[in-house]
Amino acid sequence: MTAAADPQKPGVWATFRDAPAAAKTIMFGVIVNRLSGFLVIFLVLYVSALGYSTAQAVFALGAYGAGGVVGTLVGGALSDRFGPRLTIAGSMGLSGLLIAFMLVPNQYPLLLVASVLVGVTSQVFRPASSTLLSDLTPADNQVMIFAIWRFGLNVGSTVAPMLGFALYYLDGKHYTVVFLTEAIVAVAYAVLAWVMLPPRDVVRTIAAPVESDPAAGSGRGGYLAVLRNRRYVVFLLVAAVHTIVYQQYLSTLPLTVNEVKLDVFWYTLAVSLNGLVVIALELPATKVVQRMPMRISIAIGLALIGIGVGVYGLPLVPAVIIGGTLLWTIGEIISGPSLFAYPAVVGAGPLKSRYIGSFQFAFGLGNTVAPLVGGWLFLSLGTALLWPLLGAVEVLVAVAILGLVRVPKKAPPATELNEVPAETA
Repeated sequence: MTAAADPQKPGVWATFRDAPAAAKTIMFGVIVNRLSGFLVIFLVLYVSALGYSTAQAVFALGAYGAGGVVGTLVGGALSDRFGPRLTIAGSMGLSGLLIAFMLVPNQYPLLLVASVLVGVTSQVFRPASSTLLSDLTPADNQVMIFAIWRFGLNVGSTVAPMLGFALYYLDGKHYTVVFLTEAIVAVAYAVLAWVMLPPRDVVRTIAAPVESDPAAGSGRGGYLAVLRNRRYVVFLLVAAVHTIVYQQYLSTLPLTVNEVKLDVFWYTLAVSLNGLVVIALELPATKVVQRMPMRISIAIGLALIGIGVGVYGLPLVPAVIIGGTLLWTIGEIISGPSLFAYPAVVGAGPLKSRYIGSFQFAFGLGNTVAPLVGGWLFLSLGTALLWPLLGAVEVLVAVAILGLVRVPKKAPPATELNEVPAETA
């Protein structure tokens, strides 16, 4: 069975309207969780303002990022062990307390430890929330619900810098209000999550059965069981490579802009257009894209990303940087929802949180190493070869996806929650 088998896929509003209150709580939490993204901006500034060197400030940011990568694996394991509700509430509550604690340390080692722990606890939320959201969502809505989940991520990421700077100036260019506001919001959401989200035993009864991939595992062995699914392991490696290519617009593209002496206005405009177009068009586009087989929508989208990235290899005039960015933005819109939904679909069952956690680990790892890989290629090859090479790699990733993505068959509908079907793909 493919996603194209049913032409009557639900739309954006129908998916959101029919989602139970717990699912809406998670979608709100995604925005709240991403608002902590302004810590990435202000952490370096805050550590520097305390009198530490630029190198120490950058290292603290790196510690925060490393903690985030580990946090995705921890989140998958904790969600499997203790259930999503406890994991989500604990993640947000602890991250809020730790963010507030970052205002206290007057010694660099303590600040560094706090940065790591904030990174870990804030990212524990993501696999746990994705798992529960998938369990609460009917099979036909999986791609659309993850499009809404991504919408929350994008809105949170877009609002975070503006909110952070507003609080910074409100506090007279100090950081106390910035950190305390985020801490209070996170703790408040932890309380809301504990009240609104279903306990572990209820989640087990509402998660619909599917005819899962035989390689997906029986629920025993944790991440080792995930690693035994060789096709999925290769998928994770391919996803990490994709992430490395995708993230070059944030690290290596600015270097290219600087080298060719293109006005930075055009780079800023291109990046802004990406965010605006994704927020505006991804949800409407997903109404059509969700009817396609997952492997087709992901492959087409990634191929467009590769072509768009390759365009940067042309003489970098304004039309090239804008055109290339819009092209790969369309690819992101087509591939993103299915790509993020796939781990929940292929790992449906007792290991779902581990499948999601491992995917988000691969995604985070790709984000972390992307600047290093891009910088090395930039220095070694120059821009004339760098961008065509990255584009070609992404097209190969798209081809690989065609052989790696396999969607299990659905089983009959299961128990309902709040009178809403709860089958999952």
